[in-house]
Amino acid sequence: MTGFGTPLATGRAATQPNDRGSRTHALAAARAALEKQAEDVAVLDLRAVSTIADFFLVCTADNPRHLEALKDHIAAVLLRRGCRVEHTEGTTPPPARRGVFSPEKRWVLMDCGDLVIHLFDRPARDFYRIEDLWADAPRVPVEPLIASKPSAG
Repeated sequence: MTGFGTPLATGRAATQPNDRGSRTHALAAARAALEKQAEDVAVLDLRAVSTIADFFLVCTADNPRHLEALKDHIAAVLLRRGCRVEHTEGTTPPPARRGVFSPEKRWVLMDCGDLVIHLFDRPARDFYRIEDLWADAPRVPVEPLIASKPSAG
């Protein structure tokens, strides 16, 4: 029996001969997030620890508008690469202590099949701590964007 975060007897990598597609899509989504100034971008390789997905992308946005911009840009980049976002969900924050609800988004989840993308604002990311829940999953290095030099003249 296998639970969340427990290694499988045979990892998904062994059952999927072409893992390059999901890894390539995960890295393309990470790059797209960086292009829109996402913070703390992390790609988790879940293939050996879960059957939920091959990869998670986790990143942080500054505010609800930034979350929306990240979602739209990542979806457009993935679509150009032939990866469709199957389903997207956004959550609103839990009720405040005094029972007041806020309509602002805190967490957007994008399901792309073998890739699941989690976009958080800072308080939600600190609260849910996805990386800690999936601590057994190896991190995939994400290359930082190199700032282009302004043209002379």
